[in-house]
Amino acid sequence: MCKVICWFSGGVTSAVAGKKASEIYGINNCRFIMIDTFNEDEDTYRFKNDCEKWYGKKIETISAIPEKYNNIVEVWEKYLSLNVAHGAICSSELKREIRKRWQKENEYDYQVFGFEFTKKEFNRALSLSINYPESKPIFPLLLFGLDKKKCIEILQNAEIEIPRTYKLGFHNNNCFQTGCVQGGIGYWQKMKEEFPNKFLYMADIEHDLTNRKGKPVTMLKDQSKAAKISGKINVFLKKHPDYPELKSLNDMPKCEVKPLFECNGFCGINDLNDQNKTELEINYAE
Repeated sequence: MCKVICWFSGGVTSAVAGKKASEIYGINNCRFIMIDTFNEDEDTYRFKNDCEKWYGKKIETISAIPEKYNNIVEVWEKYLSLNVAHGAICSSELKREIRKRWQKENEYDYQVFGFEFTKKEFNRALSLSINYPESKPIFPLLLFGLDKKKCIEILQNAEIEIPRTYKLGFHNNNCFQTGCVQGGIGYWQKMKEEFPNKFLYMADIEHDLTNRKGKPVTMLKDQSKAAKISGKINVFLKKHPDYPELKSLNDMPKCEVKPLFECNGFCGINDLNDQNKTELEINYAE
């Protein structure tokens, strides 16, 4: 009997990838698992329930909460970190490490990841297959040539309402209770306009972590050449009085909301690569 693990992130691509895997391998050979951060939009759980009916099978839940942390904020506070060049600490602690531990403790023949049919996702799939062969990854969306738009069409044809974050204009459904720390400039500009309370909450988190660490802790970075030359790449959501030389979101040009990777155990840009010394020093410095 084949054992196929379908990782369900709460987004449309992982949902359709799981469905395709069940059609290929048979529903009795598939397990659907969600790694819950307990920082998801409430509509994610409605979507999860709808997908369970679609699959005809329960989606299991695993989590580091409350076993290791009480909430996502504790992760940020423990490591005095939000988002660095090699990914977000919350992604590592609440997604990647939990998936890796599960992988060691369970048997499987394949793991299904919802990487969509785009050049960037092909590269991620290649990196995952090379760097983590023990995960035995398969990518149904790449096999069938399905991008996010096609996945939404498949769900709509199945009369499943997509998560509300997509309807609001966000391109992924990750950690919407606070907003995703890897969202980017456009994401947080939109968050400031439409969800000011969430924006202000995370702006205060940045200031608190910065004050505790004694140096800037931000989600956003200025990728301009001038910023890189000056070394002033950190961008606060709102101005920090102790760092007037650094930009805030108000100083950044208007950006569109760009697609994010769905958070399914490989959330950050470089989550597919082993953590290097610099990432460990920045993210995990006590």
